[in-house]
Amino acid sequence: MSDHGSRSSKTFKPKKNIPEGSHQYELLKHAEATLGSGNLRMAVMLPDGEDLNEWVAVNTVDFFNQINMLYGTITDFCTEESCPLMSAGPKYEYHWADGTNIKKPIKCSAPKYIDYLMTWVQDQLDDETLFPSKIGVPFPKNFMSVAKTILKRLFRVYAHIYHQHFDSVIQLQEEAHLNTSFKHFIFFVQ
Repeated sequence: MSDHGSRSSKTFKPKKNIPEGSHQYELLKHAEATLGSGNLRMAVMLPDGEDLNEWVAVNTVDFFNQINMLYGTITDFCTEESCPLMSAGPKYEYHWADGTNIKKPIKCSAPKYIDYLMTWVQDQLDDETLFPSKIGVPFPKNFMSVAKTILKRLFRVYAHIYHQHFDSVIQLQEEAHLNTSFKHFIFFVQ
């Protein structure tokens, strides 16, 4: 098995930044201001006159950052020993494949799966042909499909945290943050 993109289980990916002054940055600020109102249903609605792809891109980056940070707080509890398989309860086991480096799905521990996932998502977000950051550069025709795949896979991290580590989240007194982030995520993907 390749260690491509592997990292210490004690660290997490750096926050993906949206360039200040860009249109995507303005959309992020709008989303943050709307979130501050406490109405998550309103916060996920496409602002009038805005491009759907831009909105999805900004929110995908934001959810990546949120999940990355939330998972980063429980890496002491999510280890090769405690989570030898990436799962969300006994009925849901997730195998990793990125279609490039790992073509056939492989069983792996939760920390390894999440490392593969976060590295893969970071690579997608950094790819200017998939997630253009410059004004006027069009999104690719398959953008929504790529974004949906990213969001589907990020959901698995929430599911793993809830099913395998919620006691640790409570111990860290982070359940309100996790619940709000997850609720925001679910409203967005609906």
